[in-house]
Amino acid sequence: MPVEGSGLGSGVTQDVVRDWRLGNLTTPESVQELRSALHAKAKGSPSFRFYALYDKVYRADVLGHAYERCRAKAGAAGVDGERFEDIQGYGVERWLSELTQELKKKRYRAEAIKRVYIPKADGKMRPLGIPTIRDRVVQTAMVLVLEPIFEADLQSEQYAYRVDHTALEAVEQVRKLLKSGHREVVDADLSEYFETIPHAELMQSIARRVSDGTVLHLIKMWLEAAVEEEDERGGKKRTTVNRQQQRGIPQGAPISPLLSNLYMRRFVLGWRKLGYAKRFGAQIVNYADDLVICCQGEAQQALQGLRRLMERLKLTVNEKKTRVCQTPQESFDFLGYTYERCYWPRTGRAYQSVRPSKKSLRRMLGAIRAETDRRSTRRRAEEVVERLNRKLQGWANYFRLGTVNKAYRTIDTYTAYRLRRWLCEKHKVRAAGHTRFPRDYLYNRLKLHRLVPQPRGSSCAKA
Repeated sequence: MPVEGSGLGSGVTQDVVRDWRLGNLTTPESVQELRSALHAKAKGSPSFRFYALYDKVYRADVLGHAYERCRAKAGAAGVDGERFEDIQGYGVERWLSELTQELKKKRYRAEAIKRVYIPKADGKMRPLGIPTIRDRVVQTAMVLVLEPIFEADLQSEQYAYRVDHTALEAVEQVRKLLKSGHREVVDADLSEYFETIPHAELMQSIARRVSDGTVLHLIKMWLEAAVEEEDERGGKKRTTVNRQQQRGIPQGAPISPLLSNLYMRRFVLGWRKLGYAKRFGAQIVNYADDLVICCQGEAQQALQGLRRLMERLKLTVNEKKTRVCQTPQESFDFLGYTYERCYWPRTGRAYQSVRPSKKSLRRMLGAIRAETDRRSTRRRAEEVVERLNRKLQGWANYFRLGTVNKAYRTIDTYTAYRLRRWLCEKHKVRAAGHTRFPRDYLYNRLKLHRLVPQPRGSSCAKA
């Protein structure tokens, strides 16, 4: 399918036709065709620069699907206070039509980003930026257009935010590298990666593929958007730190994952171009701002190479969290998993494996505790169990590699304990609840999900 005005000729083949989905939301066929054509052209012509993309951003099917994607993710209102319920009441078609005209006549301007903070595992607070729904929709439309182009350029070492790539693939790749002899590991951490990406170099990375000036102008506008947050007195204050420092992309904006991947590509390519991969037998595995470098030897030299290259990219290595790990004697964490030496219980033979990290387990136990807090006793038991089951199933879907049974048993035991305690609180039962709420009641009556299945021939009632 030729794409008018984008430089794609009629001879472009559609060898990359994918089903782009968000949950149960299926991308319209016309948008799939556009994305497939853009991807095919980018893949087939690595040096091609796309010169007419802006009109694709406000195409009715693209903008409409962008709105549906944003609505599916829900999310809070931005600085203008507009919610999806407000748009539904106003009329989605009318709202999209007005936004289309703003874009078409180039009157669209980005609003400030609402700053909120969420707690990190280490007790610190992570800043998140919430654009307005209007800005989220336009950014998502931009992602729909640009993503298939840059997907053709991203490297195999990069696993984050990509169609047909998952964090579990990155976890498994590290395990394969360790098994194949890459036993020295640079466990790397970057200081505030999203907040320190330099705008000039990032825009160069984008302009290498995109020559459409209006598209570049929109991206630059989003990068420099003001940030609004509450001051000490509860009032509103706006700052323009990103514009002043010419660095940083807001975490939480729809376009940020694509931009972060695009800049990390510079590191991956630089590592290869400078010969570090061959010199140290060193393979990178990257997911967003998390990365490890698995080496066949000379990991200390690889760490020095990492520091030099990151300095050239104007990024900072977090020295407190970055270290060289000698496996299998030492363990390290990556994407929620711990890589460590394990032993077969029957033979005692050692082997390298992975398990859910202690931090991941603590975080899950905390989530279970929050769902069964005494303040939630007004809810129906079935509702609480349904919420617990969603968390349990989601956790197990991700933490399913390596040695998981011990973590599963810990979660099962703790969930049953917390649910019994919650039921006792709700029904004013003073005892521990084992008689009033036995396992049979939890698992067969309330249908609580169990991570470790019952052995054949046993029952919850007998257990």
